Amino acid sequence: MATLLLIVIFIDFIGLGIPDSLLGACWPSIYPDLAVSISAQGILSFITSGCTVVSSLFAARVINKFGTPKVTAVSTVVTALAILGYSLSGNFWLLILCAIPLGLGAGAIDSGLNNYVSLHYTATHMSLLHCFYGIGVSVSPYVASLLVTTAGGWRSAYKTMFFAQLGIALVTVLSLPLWKRANGGVQGLEEDKQETVPLKKLIKMPAVVLSGLMLFGAVAVECTAGAWSSSYFVNSRGLARDLAAAITTCFYAGLAVGRLVSGLIATKLSAWKIIKLSSVFLAFSIVLLMLPLPTPVSAVALFFIGFGVGPLFPNIIHIAPASFGRDISQSTISFQMAFSYVGITLMPPLFGLLAGITTDFYPFYIFAMFILFFATMIAVIKALKKAGRPTE
Repeated sequence: MATLLLIVIFIDFIGLGIPDSLLGACWPSIYPDLAVSISAQGILSFITSGCTVVSSLFAARVINKFGTPKVTAVSTVVTALAILGYSLSGNFWLLILCAIPLGLGAGAIDSGLNNYVSLHYTATHMSLLHCFYGIGVSVSPYVASLLVTTAGGWRSAYKTMFFAQLGIALVTVLSLPLWKRANGGVQGLEEDKQETVPLKKLIKMPAVVLSGLMLFGAVAVECTAGAWSSSYFVNSRGLARDLAAAITTCFYAGLAVGRLVSGLIATKLSAWKIIKLSSVFLAFSIVLLMLPLPTPVSAVALFFIGFGVGPLFPNIIHIAPASFGRDISQSTISFQMAFSYVGITLMPPLFGLLAGITTDFYPFYIFAMFILFFATMIAVIKALKKAGRPTE
């Protein structure tokens, strides 16, 4: 039952990834269709991510009351309905309205399942979990590349992904009894009851705050790279919209492969070593994208950026129980998730303002976000060493 439950959790993370890349891949078709500016994507990203921040901050309390299984099931259904709403939207204001439940549902799923896997499974399972997220975010731009130039356009892409998300929601709801029957590595309880740590107490823990800033930088790289790659290749490289959407798939494929490789080597390398190696590879890949090289080389660089950034999030989350204590891991991870979604909320929309001038800044902006991540990573290592916590 524990293995079957893990498979369901993996499937849930495919669903978590589906909407995250769909907007960026479809945006070159959406904004002229709805007669809004290219930078308006930042408004949708801001609202979605802002609602996810709120959801993450309250996740520990809600999950302690209702349990991860029920929260995950309800949230998956909500995100499916939000995707359907996008496909039916005839104006930008309806997209804004649908962005609210999309963000609220994503935050609850992300916080609950990340904590559950970090407590009950290995680092390999955590990386594989986020590899399945990579599958979800890879499928969406691929589907968009096939459908954005058809009669149905971007709405066809959203409708197709709604049916995929609906199927995942049904699997999640029907699998609720598994959580009670699971045994072995995952006990039969809905959740380990934990202390809910107040926000004012968490912000007085330097290492916790720094780890949140570290995630802030990592997701700023990941989400900006994914959300704006299609627009960059259309506006700065002169590619057709379908080809640009296909190239976006390169990034998300790299993200999935990076997390798969991270999971495979997790039995030989610690999470911290994987984080450090990934950061070096990521720096090299971003510099490659910054160079004036032919488009095929830049597409490969985008794949490598995904490959480098992919392992960061799951490994940072997985070290939370060992770094800050298992008894407060749900509160800590929810706090970290809130920080990460602040990064998602602010940084891609901030680039949207620059995109209103030119998308040529795209690779340089990503590099600036990497510098933020790397600086806070060094600070976290120092803080944990001072507290006698593992950093190797």
